[in-house]
Formats: sequence, structure tokens, C-alpha cells
Amino acid sequence: MENRLKGLKKIMNEKTFSQVKFTEKHRQTIQNKIHNQGNKEDIILSILQLLSQEKTGYQLTNLLSGRGIRHFDDNEGALYILLHSLENKGVLQSSWIAKEEAKYYQLTNKGKKLLKQSEKKESRSHVILRQLVGGVEWKIAESHS
Repeated sequence: MENRLKGLKKIMNEKTFSQVKFTEKHRQTIQNKIHNQGNKEDIILSILQLLSQEKTGYQLTNLLSGRGIRHFDDNEGALYILLHSLENKGVLQSSWIAKEEAKYYQLTNKGKKLLKQSEKKESRSHVILRQLVGGVEWKIAESHS
């Protein structure tokens, strides 16, 4: 299998990517985006979108990872800090299901309104989300630096 992959890579480099050229600035931008994997507002917006239906923190981590947000992969505690902060702001609520031994999170009416506003206007959404992020502790970026 390894040889087939090497052969595929060689063909892709010769045929598909032979005309693609990146400046050093483009390379640096791409590397930074891969390293940062989204900004705070994008992460909050993704969480709000995913919590339109009830989910556990574990489910949320997997779904965020599926969206390319890997900030919580090695630091799940940071996600729970963020969820707790959003709960304190009245954006989401949690409930403990004893028989499953799991805590579920979902949006409150305030969270649903915030999500709807954020999705309506791109420029306005960043202002709204920035206000929401204001009091949230962000130890995510530091943990991956």
C-alpha cells in the first residue's frame, strides 16, 4: 500500500499540482490557519450551530473535530470551561441524565436568537460573537502554541 501511495503522490505532483505555485506569504498564511484552526468567533458560532439540538460534551468535541476545529482534541477541559461560561451568560443550558451518566447541553431561547442574528449578517455576527466571547476564558490557543 505504501508504494501505491508514493506512486499516487508522484503522479499528483507531476500532473495535478505542477501548475500550482504558492508564494511564501501564502504558505505562511496556510500554516497559520492550520495551526490556529479558526478564530474564537468561528468556534463559538460552530458550537451554537451544533447545540441547536441537545448534545453531550463528548459528542460536541467529535462534531467540532469533524468541522476541522481541533482546539479541544488534546484539551477537552477547555471546551467544558467554554460551555460553562456560555451557560452562565444564558446562551445555553445543561441537564444531567442520571441513567446515562451524561450531561447534555443545548441552546436557550437567548442562544437561538443569538445564532439566528449571527447567521443573518456576516459582519454583524462578528460583533455579536465578539461581545459574547468577551468574558470567556480562552486557554485554547495557548495550549497549542
